[in-house]
Amino acid sequence: MENIAIQNEVDRIEDINVGRSNDTDSMPDLRRELELLQKKMLRVVELRNTEIQRVNPAQKSSYINLLFYLVLRSEDIRDLQTQLHIVGLSSLSSSESHIYCQLIAILERLGKEFIPDDKYAYSYKKASYDLRFKSKALFGEKRELMIPFIMVTLDTSFGEDYGKLKELLLTGMNVARINCAHDDEAVWAKMIKNVRRAMEETHLPCKIYMDLAGPKIRTILPGGKNKKRKIEVEPGEMIYLTDDVGDDDSEEKWVGCTIKGIIQQLKTGERVLFDDGSIECKIENLEKDKATLTVIRVSRKKPYIKPEKGINFPDSKLSLSSITDFDMACLPFICQHTDLLGYSFVRNSNDLLQLQNLLSDQRRKDILIILKIETREAVGNLPSLLVQGMQDRAFGVMIARGDLAIELGFERMSEIQEEILWICEAAHVPVIWATQVLETLNKTGLATRSEITDASYSGFAECVMINKGEHTVEVIETLKDILFRGGGHHIKKRYTFRPLSIAKDYLSTIETF
Repeated sequence: MENIAIQNEVDRIEDINVGRSNDTDSMPDLRRELELLQKKMLRVVELRNTEIQRVNPAQKSSYINLLFYLVLRSEDIRDLQTQLHIVGLSSLSSSESHIYCQLIAILERLGKEFIPDDKYAYSYKKASYDLRFKSKALFGEKRELMIPFIMVTLDTSFGEDYGKLKELLLTGMNVARINCAHDDEAVWAKMIKNVRRAMEETHLPCKIYMDLAGPKIRTILPGGKNKKRKIEVEPGEMIYLTDDVGDDDSEEKWVGCTIKGIIQQLKTGERVLFDDGSIECKIENLEKDKATLTVIRVSRKKPYIKPEKGINFPDSKLSLSSITDFDMACLPFICQHTDLLGYSFVRNSNDLLQLQNLLSDQRRKDILIILKIETREAVGNLPSLLVQGMQDRAFGVMIARGDLAIELGFERMSEIQEEILWICEAAHVPVIWATQVLETLNKTGLATRSEITDASYSGFAECVMINKGEHTVEVIETLKDILFRGGGHHIKKRYTFRPLSIAKDYLSTIETF
């Protein structure tokens, strides 16, 4: 099938070439297609004018550029791009941040005249400045201009180990992340105190970032607080998911979940995933307070469901508040100490509006929000989430690849993370590349080959998040090395050509240039 697809693409390009006896013959057709795109873009801006006026004044041009880009990406322009490339014109790729200005530039090359002060001609230079300005607002002063900011997740021990935290700051940490799903306010306060102390002693800036825990659904097993309890499962057998499991551990194949009311929102045929997707089940039958599941796949050596492991419902549309009672209880402390607030499991613009209102109530509208994109619903609602975020002067997006991969399927992650990067760049929204960056190195002291390649792609984002581990300093050093090397080859996703030693060495054997 892959060979057929490749041949079809080759045939398609050949058809384009054969259909044109002379490259210049196609110019009027190219111009007409591009003018049609321009009209569609301007029409959408006209229709959205009221909404444009509601966003923060600093975000208006970004919203308009986002609309232009969404119009472009709602069309299949692959043939148009091929024709533009053949005649030596920009194919509109790598122009997310200034798409209308790029379109105008191409049309000008094709003979169309424009008023010099076109109000929508948002240049590459202006777009680059805006993105840098917003990144600075979020992450502070950048010490290493050629690489993204580096965010480090703080371990519980950093509340006591000041020396290790200071070492992280000296090595390159720009943002200290505290995950409020773990520890408590007393531990968080110690971490923050040590970060502030390290900043004073080193004279290095560092932002404090705190994550709301959000409605993470986890397993409860019969037997109450017996954390050693586990349920062995194998493909083909039945297990039962319920809202409530008691202290009696005689029910061997029953699993409860931490959030009540889930069962009533499920449908037969939907999937249920346990423990980061390592165990996959399908709903066979539903009763008032019980779902019968068939185990489809067990992707681990030890086939057990254990307490306090994550549960995902990738096919289900659940009605859950993205801000939990626990989050509400933590919010006063967070607002007192943090610079950035991560919004876990945000799904839609109403969720974001709720948090914006809560921060306003706490008189902390200066705290900047990071939208953690980790659900299927959030991906589908990304444009409307960005528009709601534009009510503020600046905000960011985190590609939370852990839960997102479980929700969408690991096979789609490469595609989806690129789409998020494209759309956020069109909106001039800084992006954090997160989850399992150099994870094996962090845990064992030795990186795998594949995660080195993965880490190199983090250079497409404005910030990279590192999880906690035993070798965090080595991870920062390795990541910086990888990003420095790759940074000379691209700016964001636009590849640039610095001299290649391979080329120079070969040509030196032929003649001297």
